[in-house]
Amino acid sequence: MTNSPVIVKLGAHIGARVDGVRLDGDLDRHTVTAINDALLTHKVIFFRGQHHVDDDTQLAVARTLGTPTLAHPTVLSRGTDVLPIDSRYDKANSWHTDVTFVDRVPKASLLRAVTLPEYGGTTTWASTEAAYDQLPEPLRLLVENLRAIHTNDYDYVRDVDERIDQSADTIRAYRDEFVSDVYETEHPVVRIHPETGRRVLLLGHFVKRFVGLGSAESATLLALLQARVTRLENTIRWNWQLGDLAIWDNRATQHYAVSDYDDQYRRLSRVTLAGDIPVDVHGAPSRVIAGDASHYSEVVTPSGFTARLAAVP
Repeated sequence: MTNSPVIVKLGAHIGARVDGVRLDGDLDRHTVTAINDALLTHKVIFFRGQHHVDDDTQLAVARTLGTPTLAHPTVLSRGTDVLPIDSRYDKANSWHTDVTFVDRVPKASLLRAVTLPEYGGTTTWASTEAAYDQLPEPLRLLVENLRAIHTNDYDYVRDVDERIDQSADTIRAYRDEFVSDVYETEHPVVRIHPETGRRVLLLGHFVKRFVGLGSAESATLLALLQARVTRLENTIRWNWQLGDLAIWDNRATQHYAVSDYDDQYRRLSRVTLAGDIPVDVHGAPSRVIAGDASHYSEVVTPSGFTARLAAVP
């Protein structure tokens, strides 16, 4: 049966629902193109009623849309292809773009609801393209010439340990695995999106500091810019249902898993697609300071996606 995607816009700057598609590993070329186009336009797209999708099917869908990475550069004890987002180990209630501590920032992620709490457990996404577009000219001039150091050994991880009962061995073990290899990468604060050519902000909670600025100045500037990213009009908040699957453009968004469900259990499955190395407005790429991410992901350019798509019936 031919899929006929229907795109339902959900917000002015971000978010759309895709109806009329049954996700599987045999998506035709028309559907793959429509999904990728919707992703570029709306930044995060949602599919409902995908109750047939399991981890294997989710991975197969991901392969039609790109090249899957390992589940994570360091956290591999719970699976090498599909990463469980499991509330027993971590509640990442902080704004971030996934895995920016490596040089090859992922293109996108596919996230599927597996077990949901009776209330809460929502996820919010923000458009970093809209945030850049709304900057006043003086701030644009600043950020276009600014670079930031991103690392997986960041303050938020340490703060989580301090907020949680230290007898929780699973939490500590997760944190230790997360930083078992330390990565640091210098990224431009403004990158050129490799498919749209638009300028987007590259920030989030993996930022350690800005190059040339001290810790206090970096914290102040990061707070100012993050407030721009997370303005409510630039966000969309999704109330998960079983059968839901979300795909977001990791190069043009940040997201926040809202920890508003008390001690209920919440689990989702994430598959990540490989991306390219960011380039700033002057054409200079990101720079590795510490860590080799070649085991985690290929470097995949949009031309690679186009070549794969040409082979799809």
